[in-house]
Amino acid sequence: MSSSQPFIPSSPLSPAAGHPRKSRFTFKQLSQLALSSTTNPLRVIAHIDLDAFYAQCEGVRLGIAEDQPLAVQQWQGLIAINYPARKYGLTRHITITEAKRLCPNLIMQHVATWKEGDAKWAYHEDAFAQIATHKVSLDPYRLESRRILACIKDVLPPSPVQRVEKASVDEVFLDLSAQIHSILLERYPELNGPAPYDDPTECLPRPPTTALDWNTDALVDLDNNETEDDDPDWDDITMLIGSEIVRSVRAAIRERLKYTCSAGIARNKMIAKLGSAHKKPNQQTIVRNRAVQQFMGSFRFTKIRNLGGKLGEDVVSKFGTEQVQELLNVSLGQLKSKLGDDTGSWVYEIIRGEDTNEVNSRTQIKSMLSAKSFRPTINSYDQAVKWLRIFVADIFARLVEEGILENKRRPKTVNLHHRQGGQMRSRQAPIPSGRPIDENVLFNIAEILLGQVIVDGRAWPCANLQLSVGGFEEGPTGNRGIGGFLVRGDEAKAVKHSLRDSDGHASDHGDCRPDKRPKTEQGAIQRFLSRQEASHGESDEDISANHSDPDPMKGSSSPDDDEQHDVPQKSRKGDFAGSNAAESIPLRKAADGVEKIASNTYICKDCNTALPSDTKGEHEDWHFAKSIAATEKPTGSGGTTSASRVRAKDRKKFTSSRTNATPTQRRMEKGQISSLLSVKPYQHLLGMSDDVESTACFPRGMKVDLHERDHANLSVL
Repeated sequence: MSSSQPFIPSSPLSPAAGHPRKSRFTFKQLSQLALSSTTNPLRVIAHIDLDAFYAQCEGVRLGIAEDQPLAVQQWQGLIAINYPARKYGLTRHITITEAKRLCPNLIMQHVATWKEGDAKWAYHEDAFAQIATHKVSLDPYRLESRRILACIKDVLPPSPVQRVEKASVDEVFLDLSAQIHSILLERYPELNGPAPYDDPTECLPRPPTTALDWNTDALVDLDNNETEDDDPDWDDITMLIGSEIVRSVRAAIRERLKYTCSAGIARNKMIAKLGSAHKKPNQQTIVRNRAVQQFMGSFRFTKIRNLGGKLGEDVVSKFGTEQVQELLNVSLGQLKSKLGDDTGSWVYEIIRGEDTNEVNSRTQIKSMLSAKSFRPTINSYDQAVKWLRIFVADIFARLVEEGILENKRRPKTVNLHHRQGGQMRSRQAPIPSGRPIDENVLFNIAEILLGQVIVDGRAWPCANLQLSVGGFEEGPTGNRGIGGFLVRGDEAKAVKHSLRDSDGHASDHGDCRPDKRPKTEQGAIQRFLSRQEASHGESDEDISANHSDPDPMKGSSSPDDDEQHDVPQKSRKGDFAGSNAAESIPLRKAADGVEKIASNTYICKDCNTALPSDTKGEHEDWHFAKSIAATEKPTGSGGTTSASRVRAKDRKKFTSSRTNATPTQRRMEKGQISSLLSVKPYQHLLGMSDDVESTACFPRGMKVDLHERDHANLSVL
């Protein structure tokens, strides 16, 4: 059964049926515009090119009128000519004499140079005649390029909407897609709504504007099958908005910095770059999508980036033409068969204006080079070293501008290139990462690399020398110097008070040191030994809260009377005398019924204790420590026991038998360690009286852990 209503196509709607036509572009492509998609047909890329940049820099610096012919000179040649001078037929390939003849009122300004022995580049009046002792410096132009780039970024919205790529010292690419997307939604609210039927592939409504005002921009003629009578689509609207943005950028550069620039606006980087050179100076050219074929057909493909050189020569030799218009008639299959699959496909797309390279917003440099071609050649090490100093000064000055002193960025390698005759040799060395970079560091590395080249032989005469740094990396952020971790003055005093309070000491005395401890106060060594001995009489099974052993130190009337110390008969876990002696010494019964000690035991003649033989050395060291600790105990007259008596007695006692000596005793006997070590500065930390004889403390082989104020842990090494 057929419907009585006539059929009306849904997309696009027919104008004959009284419905407006829809756009060729979809809601999905509109949303991709905000993401700066490289394949989006609504994409807008701009290329800004400074007009005769070096000549403009010198004209602005010297305050010369813009209509005054000016050329930039380097030695005996011209490297830049402004547009007023070009009207006289001047080019960069003519001589100085010929330029003066063609334009008598021409101003020629020599570039800045580094003079041998100078610490900075400068403008020298006689630089053109000093090619043997001067080196060209392009730093003035680099500095102006940075100012221009900063101005461009200031006009555009901030990242991530802003996408700016510095292509060279006088060229900048802009991806305006994301910014244009936001402007589109503001100007045309109908684009804000959801897609019909929630289908992103639905076409956009046609733009309400039927006539576009391109202001004074240069428009490339449309393709043969396109006419200006056709209503504009959204790609024309995006180009128009892009031209407005670029016009404001160019105006800001002109107003703030006095420079003029040209621009090209298109759907990709390749066409935009060709467009910026289409109308110069101080103009901008728009290449609409409907004009790409007409625009590209007017070029020789050798003018297209990456199609010059050997590849361009190969294409010309195989197809007999260098005109894009003629090459458009060659099929994809023919290009692949003669150039290879990959190259043939790339050439097929590029001559049709297809380019998906993205605008890389990373504008920081990757390497720095300073070089010199010698005319005449140099023939000695001393001459080369003088030039290395100039190279280093040149590179370091640029590193300072890059932020090396603030640790923002730093290079990782130094490269030296040396040409002798037709042979170029290179050497590379890393820059130490643990120290700041300065001129001396760079020069020392460069000098080492030059020495390596000379050692290889055939270094002279040298026709060209180059020094470069590369491998730039971002410096660490958020780091503090060691001074940031230290406290000084009142803050340090406050910390000192808080530490005393946390240790349980009153801080009523302000900054004064605590009062001296009484001589009768038990020292750290005694407390340590007391705790160890207290554990001797305890087993793991019968420890009770009320159980304690008497302090063995209190039973001694004299520190010399070592044999009268009260030492427990059994060692337990934690015993300083031997942790392996935790169990009872095994006894065996002889045939006569008398119990005898097993053969693998040892009886200490100082304390009459039976211990396992493998703990003998450790047990004797324990006695040695006790005898030293006894020197801290005051005598009845208030004085201290003579350290020399203890030292002589203990040394004689512990070195009497070489066969039974412990490692500590043998080291002492051989003179490898001193029996005693002064710890006068640490007496207040160890709980010792300040008037205790400073030499009577403990052996050098004894390890002292000073982490605790009141309880120093001691162990014999």
